Amino acid sequence: MAVAVACGAAAVFGAVACQPVEGDLNPSTVSATTDQQGTAELNRQHAQVAWLSCSGAYVNRTTGSGATTQEVHVDCRGETKEGKAVTLSGDVYGVVSGKCVRGSLTAKVDGKVWFHLGVLGNCAAPDTTTPPPPSQGGTPTTTPQPQQPGETQTVTETVTVRAPSSTCTTFQGK
Repeated sequence: MAVAVACGAAAVFGAVACQPVEGDLNPSTVSATTDQQGTAELNRQHAQVAWLSCSGAYVNRTTGSGATTQEVHVDCRGETKEGKAVTLSGDVYGVVSGKCVRGSLTAKVDGKVWFHLGVLGNCAAPDTTTPPPPSQGGTPTTTPQPQQPGETQTVTETVTVRAPSSTCTTFQGK
C-alpha cells in the first residue's frame, strides 16, 4: 500500500518516481517488465495477445531457515485477439528492467495453462539503450538507432477493505 501512496503522490506532483528502475525489485518495474516479456512470450507461442495489463505488490516470504525475503506478486489480466481470457501471475524475486523477471510465473489462456516458467525474458540480452563504441579507424560504420518503445502505462490499484455493517439501511420505494 505504501507503493500506491508513493505513486499517487508522484502523480499529484508530476514526478516520475513510479517509473521502472534498472535492477530495483519494485512492483512498478516487475509489472512493466512482466507485461512486456509476458506479451512477447505469449505471442511467440502463438497466443495472439490483444492486450495485457499487469499490477504488482510486495509480499514477504519466510524461508525454511527462518529468513524473510521480499518478493513481488504480479498479477496480469488480458485478452487474445480472439477474445479469450489471458492471465499471467506469480511471485518474482529478481528483475532486469525491460529484459527479464525471475520467479515462478504461470500463464493461462482460456483457463488452460499455456506455460509455467522460472525466467520470463532474456536476462543476458544486450542493453539497447547504450550506443555502441565508435569504430576504430577504417571505414566509419553507421548503426541504426533502435526504436524507442511506446508509452508504458503502469496501473496501481488501492483497495480498501471494510468490515460489513451490522445494520442495513433500506430506502422505501414509491
